[in-house]
Amino acid sequence: MAITYQFNKTSLQGLEKNLKMRQRTLPTLQSKESALRLEVKRAKDEMKELDEEVNRRIKDYDQMIALWGEFDTSLIHVDDVRMSVKKIAGVRVPVLDEVVYSTKPFSIFDSPKWFYDGFEQLKAIADIGIRQEFVHRKVELLEYARKKTTQKVNLFEKVQIPGYQDAIRKIKRFMEDEENLSKSSQKIVKAKRQREADLAAQGKEAKL
Repeated sequence: MAITYQFNKTSLQGLEKNLKMRQRTLPTLQSKESALRLEVKRAKDEMKELDEEVNRRIKDYDQMIALWGEFDTSLIHVDDVRMSVKKIAGVRVPVLDEVVYSTKPFSIFDSPKWFYDGFEQLKAIADIGIRQEFVHRKVELLEYARKKTTQKVNLFEKVQIPGYQDAIRKIKRFMEDEENLSKSSQKIVKAKRQREADLAAQGKEAKL
């Protein structure tokens, strides 16, 4: 971003105001960036744990693959996924509250004994799968916010603050040079007038 300015006091005051605002905001942005980095790491660790849990559940499922052929999957259905929104480091992320299931009645006597456990296993697998989606979305939102915050920190830290400081130095140097030049001019004019006054005084003395 090119910083536009003029070599005058008004422009200098505007630049100083913008510089102070960015210098005050930078520590807050840096703290937010650190918090977001930590939350992204936590969310990724949570996702890794869920991935491992899914793999473990799938292995357990595979070991019972012959039995699952007898299971009627239409007996269980996901009716609703209840969620809320939570702010993490200033970022709104979806949070899974509850998965609501409905089950069709079945005969305990006519069905294998493991059917009830089968319901619980399917619920557990579905819960983890749905939670995975929520955590994945959380990682995406936090990572996006972290990148945007990092970009802003870099913009302030490496571009705008040094740019404003440089512009302020140039204006001050110009104004100092202009002031020194004005003072020098005033001294020259004063010295010239003094010489003229001295010459005039000498001329009067000569006439006398």
